[in-house]
Amino acid sequence: MKKIHAPLSQKEISGLKTGDAVLLSGIIYTARDQAHQRLAQALKSGKKLPIGLKDEVIYYCGPTRTPPDKVIGSCGPTTSSRMDVFTPALLKKGLAGMIGKGVRSREVTAAIKKYQAVYFLAFAGCGALLSKYVKSSRCVAYPELGPEAIYRLEVKDFPLIVAIDSRGRSIYD
Repeated sequence: MKKIHAPLSQKEISGLKTGDAVLLSGIIYTARDQAHQRLAQALKSGKKLPIGLKDEVIYYCGPTRTPPDKVIGSCGPTTSSRMDVFTPALLKKGLAGMIGKGVRSREVTAAIKKYQAVYFLAFAGCGALLSKYVKSSRCVAYPELGPEAIYRLEVKDFPLIVAIDSRGRSIYD
């Protein structure tokens, strides 16, 4: 297993190959459909984004309510293709990585290659288990969206698989 750290460096990204198992540590951000729509609207209108995108990783996840004795509730991946319409614009702004589940469109795969990014798969159906790798969590944007708000997560050895590498090679091909 390769250990990598977010924010991601170009050296780390270029060293990853489709099918690699990785353990990700560092800071990542959750964002699902509604948050992506708001980010896209901000980009379109020239407004400042609530989070920087350069070298960052977005996790397609909407955490459940946090139990009293936990850092976060269940936090499994959601279907990535729902974010495909927004992804090329975010990659153009410097987004380095995405975490989710499922296949991506040809346009997103081409944008990943063009902007030298990476797409990771998280283990679906394991949200409660994945929450154990989250060391801290706090809402940083759009709190009115509840679980679809953007959360800043500090993760330690979060287990992932490289689904699409920076050369555009896909695990689904």
